[in-house]
Amino acid sequence: MVLSAVLSAVLLAVGPTASARAAGSTSPGERIAGALRTSPVYVDGAYSDAVPPARQKQLVAQIKKTGLPIKVVLVPLTKGDGFDGDSDVLARVVHDRLPQHNLILITTDSDFTDSLNGYEWPTDAHQSSDAVASVEFLDEMRDAGLADRTAKAVELVAEGDGTKVYKEATKGLRDSSSTPPAATSGSGGATWWLWPLVAVPALALITLVGRSLVRSRRSRSRTDPVAFPQVVFATARAANEAELRRRAEDEVLALGEATQAADADGTPGLQHALDAYAAAGTVLDAARGIPDLAGVLALVAEGQDALTGTPSPLPLCFFNPLHGRAAQRTTWRPLGRRERLKVATCQPCTDALRARRAPEVLTDTTEDGREVPYFEIPGERSVWAATGYGALVRNREDGLAGRVARGDFTRSLNSP
Repeated sequence: MVLSAVLSAVLLAVGPTASARAAGSTSPGERIAGALRTSPVYVDGAYSDAVPPARQKQLVAQIKKTGLPIKVVLVPLTKGDGFDGDSDVLARVVHDRLPQHNLILITTDSDFTDSLNGYEWPTDAHQSSDAVASVEFLDEMRDAGLADRTAKAVELVAEGDGTKVYKEATKGLRDSSSTPPAATSGSGGATWWLWPLVAVPALALITLVGRSLVRSRRSRSRTDPVAFPQVVFATARAANEAELRRRAEDEVLALGEATQAADADGTPGLQHALDAYAAAGTVLDAARGIPDLAGVLALVAEGQDALTGTPSPLPLCFFNPLHGRAAQRTTWRPLGRRERLKVATCQPCTDALRARRAPEVLTDTTEDGREVPYFEIPGERSVWAATGYGALVRNREDGLAGRVARGDFTRSLNSP
């Protein structure tokens, strides 16, 4: 009897543990796919307040009415989890574990809690990607919760006109994103020093113009008033560029001094730092505008990282390297595109994306003289557009220094 009691106690203790291990062996993707076989809506416990059971039932009923193979997966995504914090990985894993050939999947976004992503297999026949993405930009959804956003996404997918809705919803952002950025970066602080250099020449020029207008009404009548703002802006831009060039020169010099002072045996990245220093000097000598000078700063940052040996360092801000170092990597979907990019962004630009505003973007000049976001310049004409100033480069061997050394920058200069 004593032996039976002991064995029973052991079995009771071991049994739950074995069961727990067996349950724990199920991967998150398998667990989600298994749940989706019985219901088209899967909501993680972390979102049970945002999408309670009653709302889940409403979503299930709404999906059934569409007659489409829609599945909804709402789970929190963080770096290091079963999907590495990436909604694209989540979608691919769930899709691979479901037997359906035709599938429309709506998931939470990698970076923003209340944002959604849309996926469709085998083709995007229902424009699901654009339909789901447009929810983020609709005025009626500005303060909506996750449940309402998901319901709207299902509605737009069912309508099958997501691309048109997306273009209409982002029209205002598209227009604002083509305007030149302001002289400062807000709270980023990287360009606060440009204000005096902008204001002083501008004010001086305005004063001179005012005096000449007061002296003679006749001379004022012969003067084109539209020309004055153009001259002011040109003067301000020239002052910005001159000061940025001085700053770039100082930073290149500081990097050169740091490489000379580095211990050759104790600095594994010294050669890369020297390459970045040489590349920065090459670009600085041939720089023909603010975009090239921003490239000098990006090369200096690459050299500094090589000296310090920082593992997987964040580059300068993708949208505007003059904002300084990026604060995090963010999933960004360019307006009018289905593709998403993982880019490095400073905090102000991250906040702008989170608030569904266009971030402040560094501009460059097209062949016909238009000012556009620098990354809209063809990659063969701009090494900065091709690499996002290093924000799109993931390995050191293919970094900015290596590209300049192989002639990418010179090729950009010689492009028609």
